Amino acid sequence: MTRSALIVAHGQPSDPEPAEAEMAQLAQSVALHLPGWQVRAATLAAPGALKSALDALDNPVVFPFFMADGWFIRTLLPKRLSESGHEGLPVLTPFGLLIETRSLAIRTARMAAAERNWGEADTTLILAAHGSGRSPYPAEAARTIEDAFTAGTGFASIRTGFIEEEPSLAHAARDAGDKSLCLPLFVARWGHVIGDIPEALETAGFTGHLLDPIGTHPEVPALIAKTILDAP
Repeated sequence: MTRSALIVAHGQPSDPEPAEAEMAQLAQSVALHLPGWQVRAATLAAPGALKSALDALDNPVVFPFFMADGWFIRTLLPKRLSESGHEGLPVLTPFGLLIETRSLAIRTARMAAAERNWGEADTTLILAAHGSGRSPYPAEAARTIEDAFTAGTGFASIRTGFIEEEPSLAHAARDAGDKSLCLPLFVARWGHVIGDIPEALETAGFTGHLLDPIGTHPEVPALIAKTILDAP
């Protein structure tokens, strides 16, 4: 029997098709690291996409391409799996909660500083996260990554700012200085990353460098594949 995996992301409710296409490309990249596997992807925002992907796979393991395990993972995803007739599938730890993702974030920030010939002790790091006005889980996930930076790096200052709760990203990025980096803790260049984050940084008068969202890093497909292979 061919083993299979489904990568699930939130997507863009206002314009679902571009995100669906990006996720299909991600699935193809992950499949390169999983010989003999069937790998598909779907977003929750695209009507019918989840069921269509599930129906094409045989009891897949589900990898949530999310930064936290909040309402979408705890409530909506199980509900959608059940409605699609695929209740009880194994759902892995979301991308943002993996130890490997924390390590990747640290390597990314360190490399960005080194490429600019900045010492860590002279560099301010801003972590841009989603947050939530209704659930503590998104902020907790971001704080876990912040804690990893605090414990494992020597950046002059590490600040976390949110889009949907306080402290806001604009507040966190204020007076960060020219030697500053902003790392978006998001899986893709979708709504918040292309709109809210640049707007917040502009409001803050941010003069540092905005990095790509962590989920778009070239190492991510291999990271996802390893997580799937290592699943019980």
